[in-house]
Amino acid sequence: MSRRQEYAPGPARGATIDKDGDQWTLVLVRELKHPPAKVWSALTDPAQLREWAPFESDANLGSTGAVANLSTVGAPKPHVTETTVKRADPPKLLEFTWADRDIRWELEPLDGGTRLTLWANIDRNWIAMGASGWHIALDVLDRMLAGWPIGRIAGPEAMQVGEWNRLLGEYVTLLGVEPPRWGGGN
Repeated sequence: MSRRQEYAPGPARGATIDKDGDQWTLVLVRELKHPPAKVWSALTDPAQLREWAPFESDANLGSTGAVANLSTVGAPKPHVTETTVKRADPPKLLEFTWADRDIRWELEPLDGGTRLTLWANIDRNWIAMGASGWHIALDVLDRMLAGWPIGRIAGPEAMQVGEWNRLLGEYVTLLGVEPPRWGGGN
């Protein structure tokens, strides 16, 4: 059995929601056993993003003002968004827009690693699904950085991961949100 086949997400953790008017922001915190510079590279380098992120970038995201096309992975139709990096303070802070939603990464050094915090603006109907998807992406990132890559798992493929429904249900409970409404809407 391959590492990927053995993968199952751990329990829901480190997630909260910030709400400001009609804007919802999912906040995920993960402690990684890798130095900030190594994590920063994985957040900004297109080759590394292809290994774990739910999007691809055609340019490095590591400097303020950098322009890149971000392509959503696993979407029913190709979705490409041009973005300009709003803030890049290596290896501490990265902000950009993906698919009309703001993304902010903060890296804080810890003894022997990094506390990685993600703020992602999200439609309120998709909070638990977004938390589950980012949970899996961050698991894949952690394994890649540790030298045990399992390959990106994103889009519909993420929903095929063993225990997806358990993870989704745990985030519904942890965050106190409704399960995703498959019909969409705001």
